[in-house]
This record gives sequence, C-alpha cells and structure tokens, in this order.
Amino acid sequence: MDATQQLMKDLTEVNGISGFEKEVAKVIEKHLKPLATITYDRLGSIICRKEGSSSAPKVMLAAHMDEVGFIVKQITKEGFLKFIPVGGWWSHVILGHRVIIKARRGDVIGVVGSKPPHELKDEERRKVIDINDMHIDVGATRKFDVEKRLGIRVGDPIIPWSPFQIMANPKTYLAKAWDDRIGCAIMIEVIRNLSRMKHPNTVYGVGTVQEEVGLRGAQTSAAVVDPDVAFALEVSIAHDTPGFGTDEVEALGSGPAILVYDRTMIPNRNLLDLVLEVAKKKRIPFHLASIARGGTDTGRIHLNRAGVPSIVIGVATRYIHSHTGIIHRDDYDNAVRLVTEVIKVLDKKKVASL
Repeated sequence: MDATQQLMKDLTEVNGISGFEKEVAKVIEKHLKPLATITYDRLGSIICRKEGSSSAPKVMLAAHMDEVGFIVKQITKEGFLKFIPVGGWWSHVILGHRVIIKARRGDVIGVVGSKPPHELKDEERRKVIDINDMHIDVGATRKFDVEKRLGIRVGDPIIPWSPFQIMANPKTYLAKAWDDRIGCAIMIEVIRNLSRMKHPNTVYGVGTVQEEVGLRGAQTSAAVVDPDVAFALEVSIAHDTPGFGTDEVEALGSGPAILVYDRTMIPNRNLLDLVLEVAKKKRIPFHLASIARGGTDTGRIHLNRAGVPSIVIGVATRYIHSHTGIIHRDDYDNAVRLVTEVIKVLDKKKVASL
C-alpha cells in the first residue's frame, strides 16, 4: 500500500457523520500540522493555513469532513434501535448492512435488520421500506439490557461499517465516505505539493463540518478565512453503471469533474475558463459535469461578504450516499495535479481579473 492509499484508508475508515467530525479532523491535523498553521472555527471546521510568497490573495480549498449516517432515535423495550438518517439516504441501500454505533463505552457493531424473503408478502416485495420502519439489531436478547450493558443512548451516531479495499482492478478503490473524504485527501496532498514549491498566495485548506445537513461549516469557516477565491473539492456522480444510459461522460478514469452547475451555485465564469485553460495547457484530462439536485460547500462560500469567485472540482464516484463507493486512482491523481497547477497561477492580478 503506497502513501496515497494509506492516506485514503486513514480518512475513510475513521467515523464522522455530521456533527461528529472530530476523528476526521485529527487525521487531517496529523498530516498537515508539520506543513501548515492549524486553527478551528467554533463549529469544529479545521482550518490549515499554508503561507506562500504573499499573504494575498487568500485561496480556500474546502472539503467537508462529514459523511452520511444515522442517529439513534429510540431504544425499544426489546433492545432494538430505531434511527433517523443524517444526510440523504435511499432506503433500498440500507437493509442488511453492518453499522457501528458510537456508544459511551466504545463502538458497538450492529446490523440493519431485514425480513427473510420466505416471510415477505407479495405487496412487501414490491415496496420500498420506509426508514421509520427499520431497526438495528445489536444482538439484544430478553435478558440483555442494551442501555446499561453497552452504554447506548438516544442521540448516539451510527456509521456504516465498510473498510477500505483495493479492488481486483488495482486502479479502483472501494470504501465508505468518499463523499467527502476524497476531497479531504486532495486538500492534504495539494498542500503537501505546495510545501515543495513557490505559490503567489496563501492557501487555506479547510475541512468543513455539517455539509450534508446544510453546508453549515462552510458558512462559518468562510467567515473566518474571508477568501478571495474558493474551490470545493468533492465527489461527482459517476454515470458509467447500468441504468444511466450510454451517452454519459462521467465515468471512472475520465479525469476530474469540473462542475458547471449545481443547485446551490453557478461557478464564476472567469474562474471556470481559467481552470479549463490550465487543464488543457498541462494536458490534464477532465470532464464537465453538473448536479441538478445537490449542492456543495461553495453554495455558502460564494456568498461570503461581497461574493467569492468559486468552483467545484470533483472525482467521479459510484454509489455515493451508500455503505460503499468506488473511485479510480487516476481521477484522484489528476484532480490533485489540476488544483495544484491552478493555485500556482492565482496571484493578485489573476484573482483581481476574476
């Protein structure tokens, strides 16, 4: 396992749903403390300042630390857990999966219970089960008190259990939480690159909190950084699996995605043109993408003060907002390279022209 694979493993295997991102922040701090000045905002977003040859312009690289998960809503008298989703979930991808409950006395493994097919009525087979009708089984029995013995309580976070794996195609990696630990990894590696070269600006690598529940950390951290230009480092949605059609260009291995639209932000056109110009000049593969029903941290950052030129650069990912996603290593490497090369040209004059 090389250094990048180990970084991905470190980031994806820690647990951090919205509002519980401290484990992720510790990983980021471990990797960047020797290279950047570390501070936090009051919601918990980590802010890593890497000074270049000039204090301005200020370039913000935002990657959200939180992943989708659940929170314990109720403990039944039989010891089963009812739960509520944190972030967007489709019920079909939840049943039968293992989860980890972060209880007071340590992690507790559980499984989202499901009826055996032998017991399903015809109408049950045809419908999507509502999350409110699901439960988590932690191995409770009649004489085993879940609350007292395991320390589980209402409000505890629940995280999918899915270890990082390199697949049979060694360029593809499977893990939970690519959304958005892949952005956190890109941010870390870009700052590592910049530590070995000159750049005419000061870069703020920010691991934001609570993106999945309303872009909250982006708003507070942008108020602290007050950036002149901003990038959200993200996943994009791969469309190269059955069910999407054959004309889609968002495929694994097609280079980083440059978003031309999402529900929360339309990118600054001059910044978009600059990113495309750099990609073409440096012969970095890319594809243009859009997200009609989702948003990113730039939805809040670009509205900071008088406005911040912003754009989203992502890595195509299969099966986001589920227990497991798949990415392609080349897309990641090229995203790191593209962001690094763009930052190298963002001097005062260039940013003023945006």
